[in-house]
Formats: sequence, structure tokens, C-alpha cells
Amino acid sequence: MALAVDQLTGGLQVMLMRALTRATTFLSLVLVLVLPSCCFAQAPLEPPQLPAQTSFYLIWRGTPKGDIRQTNALLSFWDDPDCAPLRSAIADALMSDNNKQKDKPALTRDELTQYASLLDNPFVLGYLSGPDDLPAAKTPATGAPAWQGLFFVYDRTAKEALLSKAVLRMRGSESDIPKISEVTIAGVPALKIERKSGVNYWAETGKFAVGAQEKTVFELILNRLNGTSSGPSVVESAAYREAKPLLGGGILEFFFRVPDLKKLVSADSSSTASAKQAATVVQALKLESMHSIAGQVTLEGAKARLQGAVLGEPTQGSLFDIWSDGQTAPASMSLLSSGTVFYHESQVNFLGIYSLLKNAFLQSGASSAQFVAPLEAAAQTRLGMPIPDALGLTTGEIASLENSPTLDGTQQVRVLGIRNKPDALKLLRTLIGDQVASERNEGSITYVKISLHGGQSSAGAAQWNFYHLAMTPNLLLGSSQSEPLHALLAPSVGNADPPPPQNFLAARSQFPQKVNGFSYFDVQKVDWPGMKARWLVEAKKAAANAKTADAAASQKKLSDALDTMNPQVFPRHLHTMIGASWKDEKGVHFDEWVD
Repeated sequence: MALAVDQLTGGLQVMLMRALTRATTFLSLVLVLVLPSCCFAQAPLEPPQLPAQTSFYLIWRGTPKGDIRQTNALLSFWDDPDCAPLRSAIADALMSDNNKQKDKPALTRDELTQYASLLDNPFVLGYLSGPDDLPAAKTPATGAPAWQGLFFVYDRTAKEALLSKAVLRMRGSESDIPKISEVTIAGVPALKIERKSGVNYWAETGKFAVGAQEKTVFELILNRLNGTSSGPSVVESAAYREAKPLLGGGILEFFFRVPDLKKLVSADSSSTASAKQAATVVQALKLESMHSIAGQVTLEGAKARLQGAVLGEPTQGSLFDIWSDGQTAPASMSLLSSGTVFYHESQVNFLGIYSLLKNAFLQSGASSAQFVAPLEAAAQTRLGMPIPDALGLTTGEIASLENSPTLDGTQQVRVLGIRNKPDALKLLRTLIGDQVASERNEGSITYVKISLHGGQSSAGAAQWNFYHLAMTPNLLLGSSQSEPLHALLAPSVGNADPPPPQNFLAARSQFPQKVNGFSYFDVQKVDWPGMKARWLVEAKKAAANAKTADAAASQKKLSDALDTMNPQVFPRHLHTMIGASWKDEKGVHFDEWVD
């Protein structure tokens, strides 16, 4: 069960909201951190200038002013000379990934630095939805999508020569030589680039470079840039108005309007069987309840902030059932202490997910519905109880925490919230009974040692690679070592749970009363020299065990970079990273801070 819980935890972490949060965080950090100092600029097209049919946009408004880079913790950390080895290691990794593509010319360090500077300037990446009478499911004979509404606008001020160099390099690396012809669209000289995969349009006019795949999109964007078109804007849509409090001021801003899938998957009498089935699934999942995904990255003094939301109508039976309604004080917070370095907690509605998927299968057609009953019967036989009863033994709370100052993975503890300990323990024994090496009780806590390889049999036991579990009346804890479990639980044996430390309570108080996710990382509590020593040992071990010369060389570069890096650069600038998510009548929100 420990493995199953661990795998489930990892899977659930990449669900929509967490995937969006982390992907956006990574993108925003890369965009902010790799850039030198430059003035903050307006985007080539701000939301009021974007057409009404804009279904997605991402706006990068350029790098912040020099003063901000000195006062903001994240930026000052990146600019610190002691961070140079880390910057170099990231550059080497980017070059290594690019240079593995044998059909493309190798990228040099100087070229990477030059091309990265293109991100000094603002840009807009967006997508315009096609005409309502153009079914997305239909494609022309060539196999290309019937509509390709992607567009890109870049402010090329002072980057004209470098941009041309980058474009020529990309075209020179293509295996198939495209057909290029000169055209005039919206009064602007442009290039029509025809490839087997489709057609692109490109123009460099005034201070802007513009690209698009559809001629009508290309023309509309050019007209918006030169001010000759002022039709309806995306900001007039209901979805944008709903998301507006999250937009309009960040260095990075994103907005995705969930399309009306009912129009895309028609279920009329002329539809194919697969289209009718898709339409039924859309109806069963209530996908129309999700309106948009939006957010922004802002710099607020010393802090960097990512905030966003999945907005819509969180009705029962919709995709919003994935997320729990939240709690004021999750049970795992009782494990926190003054020595806790890292803590992350999420609450997932397992029963909601199960009901959602079951309902979708039952309504998607006889071919899919006929498998539901046999699968449920097989699962009940394996679990010893119906699936809803088994899922009901969990509260949906999933957490991990780290008290090791060097963030030693062997000391990390993972947590699952449970109900009804006797039945939960019975289910655990049912699932992994042949892997149990030992079981003992200490007061209200049951400690279980399991083997991740091998198991008990009539011929004897052959077990190795052990994992340790501890079950309390309301939590199931797991760790690769037994010591962290005893250290966490020993103080609570026979005593009331101590309150969480003040630093966690202060961080928690910044968010709504009920949250379905909370994280806290105290950078100042990390033993950075000790962590560096551990990283070096692991990097050298990885280099020695590398299966290829390239992998060994890559690990060697990482090891060298770590060896020369001053670990004190981290606590010199960074203090805490906190975040939370919650659900209300408008959707699911997330808010994360770095200072």
C-alpha cells in the first residue's frame, strides 16, 4: 500500500491545477531569472487590443527595472556572483539538450547567451478560435488541422539583427527546405512559408515581428497592431470579466478560455458514433462548468508572487469534484515542529474522482459501460470491500514533510489521512499482507515494516529493500527509514498533539480559512554546506553509475559546478516559499510566494 499511496500521490500532483501551477512557476522563473537588467515595457498587444475570439494568450511584459532586481529576493539571488556556477550549469544543460539533436547544428555558449537576450523584450503568444461553422474534428485531406489559430508578436526594438540571425538559424536546421514567397497582407510586406506540415506567415514591420499560421489571423493581428481594426475585444467576454481580478499587472500573464466543447463534439443524428460518444462524455463530466484558467506573476518588493485560478461553476458531478472543499487545520499539521524545514499538504476528493469517472463510463455508451460492473466486482474481491468503502477510509489528505536540515530524502515522511483505523489496517493487510515483515503496536500507533521486493510464501521469506509505515488513529505515515517516524510520533504518545509552530501559523493565516493545499519551505533552516556535501556525493555517485559517456560528462559538469558554488548564496537572499490553494463558489484558486 505504501508504494500504491506513493504512486497515487505522484499521479495526483500532476493533476490540472498542480500541473498548471508548477509549469507556470517554472516558466516564470526561467523567464525572469535568465534575463539581464532591462526596463519594464508594455506588451505589443495588451488584452484590450486582442480580438474577441482570443481563446488563449500569454503575455511577457519584459524584464523589470534594475532597482527591482536589487530589492527582489529571487532576482538578487540570481544576479549574485556566487550564483554563477548554477547559471553556468543551467546553460550547460540547455546546450546539452539542444546538441543531442544530431540533425541540428550544435549551439555554442555565446549563441545561447545571445538568443537568451531576445527575452529582454516583451512578446505575446496567443490563439484565436476558428469560425463557429468550422468543426474542429474535421481535417482536410492533407491531415493538417482544419484551423491553426496560433499567433506570435514580438517587440524587436534593438534586437532586429539578432532576431534575423535566430530565424535564419532555425530555417537552416530544417531537413525539408520550405517554399518561401513574398506577399502583402494588411498593407504589410510579408513572407509566406509553405512546408509539408502547413503554412506560416511572417513579417517584420516597424518595431514588431509577427507570425501566424492562418492568413485571416495574421491579417487581423497586423490590423490590431497598426490600429486599423478596433473590433470587439477579448476583455468584453464573460470569461475574461470573471478572471479580470487575476490579470492586468504582472510581468507574466496568462489566460485560457475553456472552449464550448458542446460545439466541438456535436451529437446530432449525422454525427459518427465516436462523436456521439464524445458528446455524451462531455455532458457527463459537465465540462461546461469550467470557464477559464488565468493568472499572473508579479514582483512585490522582496517577494515574487504567482497567483491564478481555475474558474467556473463548481457544481457537484463536475471536474471541480477533483478538489476537496478544504479544511481549516489538516491533521498532518499536528506533525509540524520548530525543526520542520519543508511541508506540503493537499486534499483530494477521492470519492468525487471515482464517482466522476464511473458516471462518465456509464454514460459514454454500452461498449464502455459494460466494463464497469466487472471491474468493480474484481476490485471488491481484491480489496475485501466495495471501492467507495475503501476510498471512504481515506480523508483525501496527502502530505509530505522534511525535518532534515540537509533535505535528506531518506528522512522525508509521506502522510495519508485515514478514517476508522481498524478497517484501514485491515485493508492494508489485505493489500500487502505477503510483504509485511513485521508489525507491532506502541500505544495507539501501529508500526509496520514491509518489503518492497520479495514476499512471504509457503517456502519461507525472501524480502529486501524495506519501507516503514506507522498508522495512527487518523494518519498513515511512510518513510524509507524508521527513525523519522518514531521522531515524529514519539512525543505524541499519550499526550495531546502540540500546536503547529508560530512561523507556520503566520504563513497559514495569509490564506482563507479553509484550504485544500498548503506548502511551506523555510530556506533559512537548511544546512546549506551540509546539503552541498550531500549533493556532491550523489552527483559523483551518479557520474560513476552513468550508462553513457555523455551522461557521465553531464554529471561531472554538475559536480564541478556544485563544488565551486558558495552555498551561502541561498540563505543570503532567500527566506521562505509558501503557497496555498482553495475552492470557493468561483472555482479553485492558488497563490504562491517566494521571498
